[in-house]
Amino acid sequence: MNKEKKKEKGKVLKKVEGEKSVEVVNIVVSSSLKHDVPLEKMAATLPNTEYNPEQFPGLVLRIKEPKTSALIFSSGNIVCTGARTMEDVKKAINKIIQNLEKINIKITIEPEIKVQNIVASGTIGIPLNLNTLAMKLENTEYEPEQFPGLVYKLKEAKATFLLFTNGKIVCTGTKSEEEVHKALDKLIENVKKVMK
Repeated sequence: MNKEKKKEKGKVLKKVEGEKSVEVVNIVVSSSLKHDVPLEKMAATLPNTEYNPEQFPGLVLRIKEPKTSALIFSSGNIVCTGARTMEDVKKAINKIIQNLEKINIKITIEPEIKVQNIVASGTIGIPLNLNTLAMKLENTEYEPEQFPGLVYKLKEAKATFLLFTNGKIVCTGTKSEEEVHKALDKLIENVKKVMK
């Protein structure tokens, strides 16, 4: 029961015709704490951190709840990934601020959060002939020997889709749940036109 409640809580964005559905699986955001961050001190003091400045200038902080990862830079810029809702994004940013307080860094601003990318997955509820789609749709890449999915760049929706023969899809490049809906509707419209 509890698990079902959790799944219900805003994850499935759209379910129509019994089959067509999509859910957000990853939201990538950037933000700035507008404060310098001593990454070495963070890495030495806090658990769940990775910091190897010779290889990469940012510190990786893994947050257990909500399950997310953040890249934190000494400038105070952060990139957070792994959240499935904007509510979880905000919780993750607050956890970062709480972790900084543990090493005596007080963030007094409310960081502005900018969505960089939303990844959603789901199904359009109909089997797809990827060879037909590759020939009839513009902006596609399909090399079944290398990867079983077809890549379709939907320019008008600024979204990129991975399409599979079983009707499963992955959508990336959108910046809001509304854009995910619009891109999915446009995808289905375009697919139905060429598969008649």
